[in-house]
Amino acid sequence: MTAALIDGNALSKQLRSEVAQRAAALKSRGLTPGLAVVLVGDNPASQVYVRNKVKACEDSGLHSVLEKYDASMSEADLLARVDALNNDPAIHGILVQLPLPAHIDAQKVIEAISPLKDVDGFHIASAGALMTGMPGFWPCTPYGCMKMLESIGYELKGKHAVVIGRSNIVGKPMALMLLQKDATVTICHSRTADLKAQTLQADVIVAAVGRRNVLTADMVKPGAVVLDVGMNRNDEGKLCGDVDFDGVREVAGHITPVPGGVGPMTITMLLVNTLEAAERAALGA
Repeated sequence: MTAALIDGNALSKQLRSEVAQRAAALKSRGLTPGLAVVLVGDNPASQVYVRNKVKACEDSGLHSVLEKYDASMSEADLLARVDALNNDPAIHGILVQLPLPAHIDAQKVIEAISPLKDVDGFHIASAGALMTGMPGFWPCTPYGCMKMLESIGYELKGKHAVVIGRSNIVGKPMALMLLQKDATVTICHSRTADLKAQTLQADVIVAAVGRRNVLTADMVKPGAVVLDVGMNRNDEGKLCGDVDFDGVREVAGHITPVPGGVGPMTITMLLVNTLEAAERAALGA
C-alpha cells in the first residue's frame, strides 16, 4: 500500500477561492474584511511569515495593514497599539507575530487583543470557547488539519486519534477539536513511556513536536491517516516534517507531505478566521 497524499496546496487554493467570494459579498455591502499584522523586531523567519500573510490577504480580497516596529519598542507602546486596533472598525482581525523581543510579555499582549479579533485563536477566551464547544476562533494550524480530514471525507466518530505534542498552539487545541468530532483522543509527549504502543493503536496520528523522524513506519497501523505538522531541516538542509515520510507512506492510508501539506493550510485558516470575524461584525452592525 502507498498512502494517498492529502494536498494542502490544492485544498488551500479551493478554500481561498471561497474566502474571496465571501469577501466580495461583504464588500458589496460596504464592508471590507481587514487584518492588522504587527511585527516587532527583525526576526528573518517572522518577516517571511508576515510577508506571506499580507500577500495571502491581498490575493483573497481582504484589506491588510502591516505595522513594523523596532525591537526596542516598549511593552506599553505595543499594548497601546493593540488597544487602538481593537477600537478600529476597519480592522476585524489582529495578529501579533511571535516571537516577541524578550522584554515584552507575549501572553500579556495576546490577552490584550479583543477576543472578537483574535484570529490566531490564542486568547484564553478562544481556548475556553474551544474547550466548551462555544463559538470562537480556532488556532489556525489544528483548524487546517481538521479541514484536511474533512476534505478526504474522514469520519472521526469512534476513531482513535493520537496527537504527538502538547503545545498550546497545536497539540492541545488539536486534541480538543478531534474530541469535538467524537474521536477517542490520546495526547503523547516527551514523557510518554512507550510512544510506539500508543501510535500503533491509532486510526489518526497528528505529529506536532518539531523533531525529525519522531514517527517511523514500524509505529503506524496499516491504513492510518497521518498528519505531519512538523517543520524541520534534514542533513541536506531540505525541509522535512516530524514523520519519516518515505517509510510511513508505505504503511499509512493517507499522509500529508512536507512541504505542501499542513503548512499552506495555516495561513488559509487565518484568512477564514478574519473573514468570519468580519461577517460577525457585519451581523452586529
